[in-house]
Amino acid sequence: MPSAGVTRDALSVKVSKETGRATVYPIEQFRQVVEINLLAPIYWAMDMVARIAEDRARRGLNRWRPEERVQGTIVFIGSVSSQGNKGQIAYASTKAGLEGAAATLAKEAIYHGVRCGVIHPGYTDTPMVQALGKDFIETNILPATQLGRLIRPQEIADAICFLISNSAVSGELWADAGWHPLPA
Repeated sequence: MPSAGVTRDALSVKVSKETGRATVYPIEQFRQVVEINLLAPIYWAMDMVARIAEDRARRGLNRWRPEERVQGTIVFIGSVSSQGNKGQIAYASTKAGLEGAAATLAKEAIYHGVRCGVIHPGYTDTPMVQALGKDFIETNILPATQLGRLIRPQEIADAICFLISNSAVSGELWADAGWHPLPA
């Protein structure tokens, strides 16, 4: 389960009050976020499926059958930001991209006995969220969260374990603590 992720938050287009000129989100930053948040986990997952497929081929096994034990489960770490979030053009794009990758791998990897899903955490008490600052969290995040607090990392771990341990659960699992963005 690849869980590395970075944000490089900025508006997609920002107009200078002094000059009236617009600047576009830097492509270098976008590429960096895509490399870490999208390409790295997808290629990790494909490599995992490839190793399982090779092992099955060595053992003379073809298409996986339900009577067999599941060979593995890919869990991508998405985000509530996959639905769009102001100032997160790159981050939101990568997390939405994981949804498409998971949907495709779910259809392809099951041939080899590998399940695939995405968990979408809400704002979790991690260094990345804490870096937003206490004032920002209290003003912009907590009021939009039904629990009125950040999610604990253990709660996300529990949701991941549930997704892995219950073969009937597929697709996307939202662990968002009831977060909904405040109106603009």
